[in-house]
Amino acid sequence: MVGLPARKTDKSRDLMTRVEALPLSRRDNVARIDGGRFDMIIVGGGVTGAYAAMDAALRGYSVALLEKDDFASGTSSKSSKMIHGGLRYIEQGNLPLVRHSLLERQRLRKNARHLVQRLPFLFPVLSDNGVFDRRLAAGFESLLWTYDLAGGWREGVLHQKLSKNEVLAHCSTFKGEKLDGGFMYYDARADDARLTLGLARTAAHHGAAILNGAKVTEVTRAGGKVSGIVAEVDGREITASARVVVIATGAWLRDWNGAATDADAPNIRPAKGVHIAVPWMKIRNDCTVTIPIPGRNRRATITRWGDTAYLGTTDEDYTGDLDDVNCTRQEMDFLIEGAHTALNTDLSAEDVLGSIGGTRPLIAPPGGKTMDVKRKHEIRTDHDGLVTVVGGKLTTSRHMAEQTIDAAQRVLGQRRRCRTKDAYLLGAAGYDGEAVVASGGLAAHLGERYGNEAQFVTDIIGNNPELAAPVVAGMPYLEAEVVYSARHEMARNVDDILSRRTRARLMGRDASAAAADRVGALLQAELGLSQAEVDTQVSAYKTATAHERAILMGE
Repeated sequence: MVGLPARKTDKSRDLMTRVEALPLSRRDNVARIDGGRFDMIIVGGGVTGAYAAMDAALRGYSVALLEKDDFASGTSSKSSKMIHGGLRYIEQGNLPLVRHSLLERQRLRKNARHLVQRLPFLFPVLSDNGVFDRRLAAGFESLLWTYDLAGGWREGVLHQKLSKNEVLAHCSTFKGEKLDGGFMYYDARADDARLTLGLARTAAHHGAAILNGAKVTEVTRAGGKVSGIVAEVDGREITASARVVVIATGAWLRDWNGAATDADAPNIRPAKGVHIAVPWMKIRNDCTVTIPIPGRNRRATITRWGDTAYLGTTDEDYTGDLDDVNCTRQEMDFLIEGAHTALNTDLSAEDVLGSIGGTRPLIAPPGGKTMDVKRKHEIRTDHDGLVTVVGGKLTTSRHMAEQTIDAAQRVLGQRRRCRTKDAYLLGAAGYDGEAVVASGGLAAHLGERYGNEAQFVTDIIGNNPELAAPVVAGMPYLEAEVVYSARHEMARNVDDILSRRTRARLMGRDASAAAADRVGALLQAELGLSQAEVDTQVSAYKTATAHERAILMGE
């Protein structure tokens, strides 16, 4: 439907269009939180916690968001990057989840339009070892019709049946001798780390206090009711008061939940998923291609991202250290073998540029396969007023946050309307992605990362043209983006920059390690770090990437 020209300016767009970059100082936020009094304190700076902070701030509550490491440093930077309904949930008979996820997908496509883009999915029909047997193709198309009718239509295009030649046009490396044709349907993708960061910054724009590097060690109580938190920040202890504390720590709830000793805890079952990044020229796909994994029911996907393609995922129980999850040699070989099954490629372990390993916070008792566990979420309110949210998935994070803040305000005896359904993230209001990225170049690169806030990065370059240089060899990220991240995105160290403010570590682990010294120098100038602090950060990053590589290569 085409709308009529506006006679007045759009107030919601105007509110979210800044002429100066949002000032975000860790020092100021530490001072604000330490000894502060809030309506709500949210523990956990992943996508659910960040969205909850944004929701609470939009409802007019005073809110603080605390994250022990960095925003999105856990699961929320290590997902499949998919914003989708999930075809396999239809196969599991969970149509309501699919319908709701597709509605939330379109809300993200509108509200975070610079970060969430359309993503075509290609399913090949192979005569041998296919994603599904050719005899089941008609049944699979019925599944796609169900998906379209459940909400896929909101993207403005329905699924298509493709000929063999059309499939090869989208991915020329498919093995033609086994290829009968294929199907294409449409979902969306996002840089999960930047989406989470965007939510946290938008919460701050609406008045929330946000702080990374703040490990909550205790939930305090007075008179049998939750009264606040104690946290470790930069080597010292701070306290803050709140009438409600929300725990949104995902899989880490397994190790610490902040609950009173007489409270029940949900059954947290972390499930490990890994992805590897490979040179795009080894795949040459212009969409996400779905490939079979020999001997497994689960399908793997390969998605183009710049000059790389990332391949994943696995789905297995995980009982190890949640702060040290890595892709192993066995898991990498497993994914490469899947690529060899469907593609003509000489892809090998030596080609792998980077990897990520993360955990899904499943709610389920032990037993059975993790991939069969429904991606439900659970919100609990204890007798003392502690609210806990866990489970779900990236796509439905807004709705999870809405229900979480609904529960939190019931503790307060309040009832205020959720306003996130149509709430833009910073950078999205008025952004026209199709126009910005049409001819490529610097505007396209910055537009997909910052939306209409890209001007603040180019302002930095205008004041210091030397910062237009790439910070990592072979990647589009600029030194000006490091400066911007330190000034306006609360980046504290080299890892924050290379792992999450950019995605250099995933796209090129070794190249990012080579850039660590330069990143450290830029942060030193911007944050006033001592040389000893810089040396420690650079050494820690290089050690971490070497550790990641050693596990990946089985050394």
